[in-house]
Amino acid sequence: MSKKNKVEELEDILSEDQNSETGEATLDNRPDAEPEAASVETRLQQQLTAEKDKFLRLFAEFENYKKRTSKERMDLFKTAGQEVMTALLPVIDDFERALRELVKSQDKEMFKGVELINIKFREILKSKGLEEIKVKSGDVFDAEVHEAITQIPAPSKKLKGKIIDVVEKGFKLGDRIIRHPKVVVGN
Repeated sequence: MSKKNKVEELEDILSEDQNSETGEATLDNRPDAEPEAASVETRLQQQLTAEKDKFLRLFAEFENYKKRTSKERMDLFKTAGQEVMTALLPVIDDFERALRELVKSQDKEMFKGVELINIKFREILKSKGLEEIKVKSGDVFDAEVHEAITQIPAPSKKLKGKIIDVVEKGFKLGDRIIRHPKVVVGN
């Protein structure tokens, strides 16, 4: 449709509006018909620009939503077993306690059997992404990784502000820490 046809169409619409409002005046009888048609065209152009802007913003918002949900879904898959792994951590602790006590007993065959079960259990958990956080006495205390349950006077000056004892081991699943190691810190 040419520009002239658009203007004529707009003039028809305006003349119908004028006829319905005043009852008799038409756009064709008025000398200022051209500027009014231009202003209507300008107004329509502005509305079109505003609608395009709204569309682009909505499209960008939708794209951001898709990226965000995709990232959340990937994070969910990485840590899907976190609840189960957290529930199994006390079992790991119990195995360690049992092994420490079985070493003291005379029954070496029972120790071997429990040790094999413990190794198999840990390997399965490791294959699912569970890792032990390695902490030993003398390491520097890091509040983001370690959980200090108490502070005691340091036995020597070089252990001041460092880990003196590990009370409970910590674990992480992938990059996320699911249980912080509980430590005693020297002050």
